[in-house]
Amino acid sequence: MCGIAGIIDLNGLGPADTANVRGMSDLLFHRGPDEAGYWQDEHAALGHRRLSIIDLAGGQQPMLTPERDIAVVFNGEIYNYRDVRAALQKYGHTFKSTSDTECLLHGYRQWGDQLVEHLNGMFAFVIWDVKKRRALMARDRVGKKPLFYHHLGGRLSFASELSALRHLSTTPSQLNHEAMECYFTLGYVPAPMSIIEGVHKVSPAQTISFAAGALGSNKYWHMQPKNVAYKNLDEAGEVFEPLFSDAVKIRMESEVPLGAFLSGGIDSSLVVSAMAAQSDRVITNTIGVDDKEFDESSAAALTAKHFGTDHHLTRVKPDALDVLNKVVAHLDEPLADPSVVPTWYVCEMARKQVTVALSGDGGDEPFGGYDFRYMPHLLESRIRSKLPPLMRSLMFGVPASVWPSSPRLPKPLRLKSFLSNLSSSDLGAFHQDLSWLKARERKTLFNPSFIASLNGFTSLEKVAQVYRHQDNSLDALTKAQLADIQLYMTDDVLVKVDRMSMGNSLEVRAPLLDYRLIEFAQTLPAHFKLNKFKSKILLRHVAKNRVPKEIVNAPKRGFTIPTAQWLRHELKELFELTVLNPNSPILEYMDSVQLKLIWRQHQNNERDHHMLLWGLLIFVLWTEKK
Repeated sequence: MCGIAGIIDLNGLGPADTANVRGMSDLLFHRGPDEAGYWQDEHAALGHRRLSIIDLAGGQQPMLTPERDIAVVFNGEIYNYRDVRAALQKYGHTFKSTSDTECLLHGYRQWGDQLVEHLNGMFAFVIWDVKKRRALMARDRVGKKPLFYHHLGGRLSFASELSALRHLSTTPSQLNHEAMECYFTLGYVPAPMSIIEGVHKVSPAQTISFAAGALGSNKYWHMQPKNVAYKNLDEAGEVFEPLFSDAVKIRMESEVPLGAFLSGGIDSSLVVSAMAAQSDRVITNTIGVDDKEFDESSAAALTAKHFGTDHHLTRVKPDALDVLNKVVAHLDEPLADPSVVPTWYVCEMARKQVTVALSGDGGDEPFGGYDFRYMPHLLESRIRSKLPPLMRSLMFGVPASVWPSSPRLPKPLRLKSFLSNLSSSDLGAFHQDLSWLKARERKTLFNPSFIASLNGFTSLEKVAQVYRHQDNSLDALTKAQLADIQLYMTDDVLVKVDRMSMGNSLEVRAPLLDYRLIEFAQTLPAHFKLNKFKSKILLRHVAKNRVPKEIVNAPKRGFTIPTAQWLRHELKELFELTVLNPNSPILEYMDSVQLKLIWRQHQNNERDHHMLLWGLLIFVLWTEKK
């Protein structure tokens, strides 16, 4: 795993560009503490920080062809690089190293931009074609590895993290208001936008070419749901098993210590089961906390014992202030997901044992894990389909507008969101389910100048781009899953894992995110994913013969922290000193009176606003850091 940075100027590099690329690379030290490399010609300066995993002696970057006409900087791992290498050798290509990076050079020479279609891995890379004076930027299919860029005329600058790109004086500093709206509503900034105006992210499954001062874009992978008539779960499992085993196998190659995250959940347990089937020694890592509601260490220990792993448990007592500073230090964009905190802890702990860790990420979105969202969404869609919009508005919209919202209500009476969703469309309801800041709160919390600057934009537009599909016959569950894979998973879950793992110089690999498994999941009917009683039906079926039955039947548990209580106790003073400060940067966007009302409601336990308040605190701390 690595960090990459560079400047390409078709008008010729200036005297300061070499120093600038070195400065950018230095800011990526945590992504690659083992080595640093630099190269430049008349038009391109490339920098690289390396975390050595494969071909420790021969994988240095930037890497060039023997003719020195093609250069590459690469962040990630190409898991099928041996197959790619063998295919290229048949075309007559000669390799000088055993590094997967060299496959990119020869692959580009052989296949051009279509190189990416031959790769199975997690990657972000930039290739500079010296003779053609052309650059190619690319990102893996689901966006595991990040790549930011800024383009202005004949000049292109790029980096693995926004913080490195902002080292350049030519990078804009103004915040992107549309991105801010997305952040305040969803808790993250969706690609291709970034929090900085004029700076973008390469999107998942996208290549971007740069030549003659212009950018060209191509999306090289599309998810295309197509139900296969499996006779039963056994038949579907027979297709899944070899794909999954191979996905784990190709991610176990490493010349440095490798292990796995092990929670009490089914996804990481399945990954460990496949690792144990292929290796005599598996290192597993778990964190434990004193709060039983959030502790999964006993379930993890059960799985570890079952497979005889070399198990490491670290019990942590989270220090809210200390860990918050560490987390924010590695957030190059604000990210409001509270589970970033336990992710930091598990990465910090795992790095003491291994350099590479396999995780269970990717089991929820493709295979129907979010039953708390997916089941209601599917049910609501079926109800909506039977009633015309006007009737839904009268039957559900009017009651929703006056229904109380309070954590003191018994759970069966907390119907405000349910009624509001029924009065909306499938798309509108899905957006509301994703939103931490609801539309009714947005109108009163955002100040008039911020609302005016948006020109009518809301994050609903970003959600619509991934929820709507050319196949209108898709059911609401499939649309929700496709949207989650392209939006929430990429821009929240994977960002969280990448930044926290790289903050600890740890590489994390996720077998369930193998694109072959995602494509397979799209062939499954809805009832092979979830029903009204259970989620991830197929994964549980497969797990019956692999993991302890207690794990198979356990309900999904969140990987998070007691955020609401922290904001009422440990973080109360910090919030009031920063977010509620009269000079707080949040007041550029928020109405101070309404913000103080929301804060009082949370402190008095009248309403639970912890997701929104946590996001505001993260934003202000990020602003101070930047």
